[in-house]
Amino acid sequence: MNTLLRSLQHAATALLAILALQSSAHAAPSPAIQDHTATVNGVTLHYLQAGDGDTSPVVLLHGYAETSHMWRPLMPKLADRHVVIAPDLRGAGSSSKPDTGYDKKTLAQDIHALVKSLGYRKIKIVGHDIGLMVAYAYAAQYPDEVESIVLMDAFLPGVGDWTKVWLLRDLWHFHFYGETPLKLVDGRERTYFEHFWNDFAADRTRSIPEADRQFYAKEYARPGGMRAGFEYFRNFEQDAKDFAGFAQTTLHMPMLVLSGEKAGGQFLIDQGRMVDDHVEGVIIQGSGHWLMEEAPEQTIPALVAFLDR
Repeated sequence: MNTLLRSLQHAATALLAILALQSSAHAAPSPAIQDHTATVNGVTLHYLQAGDGDTSPVVLLHGYAETSHMWRPLMPKLADRHVVIAPDLRGAGSSSKPDTGYDKKTLAQDIHALVKSLGYRKIKIVGHDIGLMVAYAYAAQYPDEVESIVLMDAFLPGVGDWTKVWLLRDLWHFHFYGETPLKLVDGRERTYFEHFWNDFAADRTRSIPEADRQFYAKEYARPGGMRAGFEYFRNFEQDAKDFAGFAQTTLHMPMLVLSGEKAGGQFLIDQGRMVDDHVEGVIIQGSGHWLMEEAPEQTIPALVAFLDR
């Protein structure tokens, strides 16, 4: 009897192994993410690209203390239906780092030139942190070329009572640029970024993973990287003027606003409704600023569902 039972167990195990192999053989491979560069609008932009499809491409824009690398977990989720493009903004990662051009209007013009160079007209655009400001500046300048837009946890300078935004509790770093700050952070890039990764998170142990912290610190330590990063903040005064003007013309494309419960909260959703008349707002529960890393189980499905519509 024991021999019979053992034989049946072995047969069942073998059958399960065969079924697993067949399932693996028929499973779709994960779409490859490829590195590219393009020289557009006077700068060379590095970008990641994956996927295929005849729907509007999805453009993903990173924020400060990160690069296009932040979108790698999301890209395969979209790449079976869309071309997905994730650039390093001017001044970040492997993109060039000129002296000027860090106002968000110009950064958006960079991305628009990249999109046009790739042969696309209409896109869906997503931005986190500084990237959301660039995404909004893109939609405001080229509204007929944006099918939908996603803003993820930060704020729009110059829109509504923006000086009361949660992120302004650390106003010091908006003015932290110039010769002395650059000397202070030289060789200490990781120490500087730990403030953002830790203090803007709901729980620093669920924030940016260690391997990514090492990667981003190395990326911003490239020659000119920290200076360029400081320029994103140095240009907020100009951005506020530009965005106040943009906001005079209401956008009409679908807009999704994702905001961390322990970070921007309702504020960014309210700002979104000041500039667009078709806004869906979602509070990411339990998350701080780093939505993709702190709450991927909420953030990624919300993005995929919205972008696949």
